[in-house]
Amino acid sequence: MKVLGDDTLRDIARELVRTVRANVTIDWTVRDNVRAQLRVLVKRILRKHGYPPDKQEKATQTVLEQAEVLSEMWAAA
Repeated sequence: MKVLGDDTLRDIARELVRTVRANVTIDWTVRDNVRAQLRVLVKRILRKHGYPPDKQEKATQTVLEQAEVLSEMWAAA
């Protein structure tokens, strides 16, 4: 993602973490409506920062997979 630059990617990552963390619920991994809402929020952030449209689906999936792992840590904290 050299096109976006390190600063933009860092900004995207920070905004994604804030948004996902603020929107996850206890049972978000099993509730389709919550997962769908998170997908929309992630895609909106990617579009806002000019993330390439052809790479958004894979990036969104990666973000949700990472959020599942991180949410376990957040719940334990």
